[in-house]
Amino acid sequence: MNAIRVSAFGPPDSLRLSEVQAPDPKPGEVLVRVAAAGVNPVDTYIRAGAYGKLPELPYTPGLDGSGTVESLGSPCPDLALGQRVYLSGSLTGTYAQFALCTFSQVHPLPDALSFTQGAALGIPYATADYALRIRAAAQPGETLLIHGGTGAVGTALVQIAQNLGLRVVATGGTAEGCALLRSMGVDAVFNHSDSGYESDLFAATDGKGFQVIVEMLANLNLPRDLQLLAPGGRVVIVGSRGPVEINPRDLMARNADVRGVMLFGVSPGELREVHARLHRGASDGWLRPRIAAEMPLAQASEAHRRILERGLNGKLVLLPWEI
Repeated sequence: MNAIRVSAFGPPDSLRLSEVQAPDPKPGEVLVRVAAAGVNPVDTYIRAGAYGKLPELPYTPGLDGSGTVESLGSPCPDLALGQRVYLSGSLTGTYAQFALCTFSQVHPLPDALSFTQGAALGIPYATADYALRIRAAAQPGETLLIHGGTGAVGTALVQIAQNLGLRVVATGGTAEGCALLRSMGVDAVFNHSDSGYESDLFAATDGKGFQVIVEMLANLNLPRDLQLLAPGGRVVIVGSRGPVEINPRDLMARNADVRGVMLFGVSPGELREVHARLHRGASDGWLRPRIAAEMPLAQASEAHRRILERGLNGKLVLLPWEI
């Protein structure tokens, strides 16, 4: 089978298209024929060797994907040959034509979603759901700021927040991204490339501040986020690319919290609940992943460059059977 392999941690060119042997599933494992593989920023951090837990080299990247069940290492009551599924993790990586997974990493793909949309569920939607419902404990009627709302996690947050009954304010970095957010029904949209936009954000709350802020780039925005919080407010950090210095008095004055999110530390029971909610949302029709671009597998290096650029509105997906 064709797969992307990384033999040494480094720049995007470290991703190489290779031919490798398709794995055989053992008991408790399932082999999935991958129709689409999702690309996430965390994939780039791992590839660069800049992540807390790194795989053994060589490895195939990719945590998200979708496809059909090819074979089972042992019977599983929830899975059948040919079944449409999406992946939330993999034993062998999803940037490949086949991916080996544990039973718990494979979930039924709702009929309402395409394979490319299914490849957007594992990391972005699970992160958004866990961040908003569990870590932020967001309640109907609260005002939410999505600081960076145009990417895969950001657009997922918009849909989940609207379903929860929150008032949603979001920022984008381009005119196109802001237009996307408006088309999704976001209550107030601001371009975070504009100088002084933070004062406009605070004005959008009638001077009361935000009950919840979900932050995509904490190393840049966290100090200012703390000043935008309402009393008892919560900042939930989804992404950061480095350290940051804050003034603790901004938290103290508001009796506020900063909370982190990382799916790799979530319990299996909580993850089952998250994915059950995502399935219901897709089946009910309000959960619809937005795809920014589809690229052939051989362009994985370019995908890793694009995923960190401003202006990517939605999910970036690789198609393993298109070389």
